[in-house]
Amino acid sequence: MKKQQITVRIPATTSNLGPGFDCLGVALRLYNFVTVARNGSRSARPMALQAGRAFFHATGAKPFPFSAMIDGEVPISRGLGSSVTVRLGVLHGLNALTGKPLARERIFALCAELEGHPDNAAPAEFGGFTVARSDRLQRFKVDPRLRFVLLIPRFRIATAAARAVLPNELERVAAVESCGNACAITAAFVSRRYENLRGMWTDHFHQPFRAKFVPFLERVVRVGERAGALGGFLSGSGSTIACLTLQHPDKVALAMKDASGLSAAETRILTADNTGARIVDSIL
Repeated sequence: MKKQQITVRIPATTSNLGPGFDCLGVALRLYNFVTVARNGSRSARPMALQAGRAFFHATGAKPFPFSAMIDGEVPISRGLGSSVTVRLGVLHGLNALTGKPLARERIFALCAELEGHPDNAAPAEFGGFTVARSDRLQRFKVDPRLRFVLLIPRFRIATAAARAVLPNELERVAAVESCGNACAITAAFVSRRYENLRGMWTDHFHQPFRAKFVPFLERVVRVGERAGALGGFLSGSGSTIACLTLQHPDKVALAMKDASGLSAAETRILTADNTGARIVDSIL
């Protein structure tokens, strides 16, 4: 008997990590649950239908109507990979409903293609800290002693708008500094010598241009560092700001919120998810 319904758990992600623009990402223990059902009573949203078309085209499977219901805690348009949770959830759900014709690597590649960049799709699919270029990636586990302190404003930032402000060219000196810092961040995560992250967050690729959308970005990161954080950055294209710390995460969270001046902003203290996407329920 064919399965009729699949629920997939997809972690939130924080991407770019400052200078690692479109390359670096980490999966977080904050989740959306996507339930995909054959002939569902609810019509799927456009993003889900787009993922469905990509799946049926890639597999050659006969298309069938489906619904996709999304539930969970990943906020929309806050730089935490909400669109990836929908796309990956649909891809995995349809894959399970059709006998799993695609391997995880192919599902990741499809999701990255739909997103236009792989930095969120890679950690959401495989978990941990990932370095991704196109559909090729390297993945490393993240120690739970490293805490990700998130300041999540109520306002949203559309990815398209955040990309529109980026310049086509950078000065060589600025690019070299950013590349060096991205390499240092990668080395610290791979070696798990997280203390070496301190002072390695300067970025010239995207944050100086996107700061117009989050004018308190620099102040929040600076105050978070004074409270004990190893550094901080704009999560994805924002509006969330992330600081990393090995100690006193509550103190860092309070300092970040105070510095933002946003009384209604939410703070979350999370560890990394080292599992990635997984099926949690199925109904025949």
